[in-house]
Amino acid sequence: MKRSAPAPARSGSGVDVLERDVAPDVEAAYQCEIAAKVHACDPKADVDLINVAFHLAAQAHGIQRRDNGDPYITHPVAVAGILADYRLDVASIVTGLLHDVIEDTPVKLAQIESRFGKEIAGLVDGVTKLTRLELQSDRTKQAENFRKLVLAMSKDIRVLLVKLADRLHNMRTLHFVRDPDRRKRISRETMEIYAPLAERIGMDAIKTELQTLAFTQLEPEAYATIQARLNFLRGQGADVIDEVRRELIRVCKQGGVDIVELTGREKSPFSIWEKMHRRNVAFEQLSDIMAFRIVVATQCDCYAALGAVHSAYPVIAGRFKDYISTAKSNGYQSLHTGVTLREPRNQKIEVQIRTAEMNDVAENGVASHWVYKAPEKKLDGTEVQRFRWVQDLLEILDNSDAPDEFLDNTKMELYADQVFCFTPKGQLIQLPRGATPVDFAYAVHSQVGDTCVGAKINGRLMPLRHHLQNGDQVEVMTARGGTPSPQWERFVVTGKARARIRRFIHQEQRQQSRDAGRAELTKAFRQAGVDGSEKALEPALKALKIGALDDLYINIGNGNLTARDVVHAAYPELRQAPRAPRIIPTLLPRGRSPTRQDHDMPVTGLVPGMAFSFAGCCHPVPGDEIVGIVTTGKGVTIHNRECQTLTVFAATPERYIDVDWNYEAVGKGGVNGVASGQTARISVIAANERTALADMANAIAKQDGAIANLKIVNRQRDFMEVLVDVDVRDIAHLSKVIVGLRGLKEIKGVERATGG
Repeated sequence: MKRSAPAPARSGSGVDVLERDVAPDVEAAYQCEIAAKVHACDPKADVDLINVAFHLAAQAHGIQRRDNGDPYITHPVAVAGILADYRLDVASIVTGLLHDVIEDTPVKLAQIESRFGKEIAGLVDGVTKLTRLELQSDRTKQAENFRKLVLAMSKDIRVLLVKLADRLHNMRTLHFVRDPDRRKRISRETMEIYAPLAERIGMDAIKTELQTLAFTQLEPEAYATIQARLNFLRGQGADVIDEVRRELIRVCKQGGVDIVELTGREKSPFSIWEKMHRRNVAFEQLSDIMAFRIVVATQCDCYAALGAVHSAYPVIAGRFKDYISTAKSNGYQSLHTGVTLREPRNQKIEVQIRTAEMNDVAENGVASHWVYKAPEKKLDGTEVQRFRWVQDLLEILDNSDAPDEFLDNTKMELYADQVFCFTPKGQLIQLPRGATPVDFAYAVHSQVGDTCVGAKINGRLMPLRHHLQNGDQVEVMTARGGTPSPQWERFVVTGKARARIRRFIHQEQRQQSRDAGRAELTKAFRQAGVDGSEKALEPALKALKIGALDDLYINIGNGNLTARDVVHAAYPELRQAPRAPRIIPTLLPRGRSPTRQDHDMPVTGLVPGMAFSFAGCCHPVPGDEIVGIVTTGKGVTIHNRECQTLTVFAATPERYIDVDWNYEAVGKGGVNGVASGQTARISVIAANERTALADMANAIAKQDGAIANLKIVNRQRDFMEVLVDVDVRDIAHLSKVIVGLRGLKEIKGVERATGG
């Protein structure tokens, strides 16, 4: 949150601090509040250490103030209070008090370590907002800061707990921020990043409050409307929750189930709004505006209570979920069902049934591991390995080339309804809804995903783009030397799979550019009759300000640098006077007149004067192996031999004509130096950005290609699929165009369309 500028520092107790601005009696009240919470949970807790941390934070923050005018110390005190409410350990609470000290005050990390030890210093360092880099955009800054958070919480999950408490208090006071754009930016970041993270570690109350507070800023009208409807329902039936609660207790007792606790509540406004949009239904059609939680003694009692409820009320189809036999990835366990109350209310409600231990995990999530009454359950940094989703985020981080890409892939990983599938050995794999066998393979292991060639689902061979369902048994088929297909990126839904596939595509494109650039440069040196060894290239690297040979080859392969430029940089004496500008002739039409002379025809093997055309399905270009197909009344259509359309003519081999390219006409330079120009079709997967098409056209023009036609065949929120017809001289020219496109940052995949 915004704070006033710090006053000049003064020394105190060996630590540079700011001037004080909080009355001693107020400080004492804050201090007693935290100490009382901690002592209530654990009488043996080191309250003295918390007091030392409080005094240091109060002195260090001095006269700093928040947007509402309160002394800044109120913020770390509130954060520590939230952590104490969740009964976290002393180290976490001390970290909450000190989490802004390093960033905002003269106190150094070494001073924290000397006074509080390595554990607390490490936590403070993990939570501290490191000095922000001067990056290109707010989105890039957000991605960079989130990357640091992932690295920190991978070492100790308590870093995330403190960060969530910090964000929760900032959201509670967000309405004091005057700038509406800043309020919306913070709310959007909370909704997209911090609320899903809270859900992933089971902190349901924090998740719900974060979503509600962000919702009021992002959709104020929708929030007000839903809140008004909820207020109206409360007025219509003020005692309905108590009445239903008493009825459920009676039903469970009749079924022989002893209830530990039974509570009822309304769903949050954001949860209602989200379900209205997701299901495309009106407010009145929602079946779970009210939810009731039944807590029982044992797991067997959970199923007994479920039977009693289902026997007493009509069940809403499709609303039953068993998260006890198959727990969520954050450890959440419960039975969920939807029923309709009998007359006269005829109201639909949701019922959740769980044990007290399950309820503790549902309420406190990861924080339940730090309950003072059960210290043996406490997690340390090494045990965080069992949080598989944290490791998945780390793999995404390793495989993402840019901060923005990491942020996008991470959001894919965090936002998902789940399906539960199994390996042939019975291992449970949790995936987002809509996941495919490729996502499953990468969830098992990155190497399994890379070498996947097929999959059997419940014993049947199924396509790799098939959507998995709950309970599917998936057997991944792999092949030694197998590699990811660029096509997979179109249908995978997990961030881990997409990051790995993109990394492979990027490496392949670099390798192709490197090979093409090396070959082109070798040819240029040979034509110039000079030495092109690595030693001879050293002066060129310095002159062109390029660090490594591989980068030089890639720049040539991508078309950012010509081989001639490199030769001249290595041998300046070979530079010639500027040549006259090259005149690019008009490309010849694709159809050919029967009056043309045979030596001018681009293909051989045809009867002189025979009409012909090039197939629009495969777009053959010089260098392809081709075949002619005779069509009555239309002459001969020239196809690429790999064209899938040729299967239609397999039963009529008499229609095939052996043809080949007339390379005297369409070879290097064409007839008398004039290129014939044929149209090739390429399929491009590009990021859905404003400049993508313009950059694509520029890259094609830079390689002397000309766009004959362009069509966007699929446009999604984050990518688009484009078919581009490009006029090129031959297959080698087409390859240069493709390599040039692959060098663009917006391009995620380029392939030649060969027919179909």
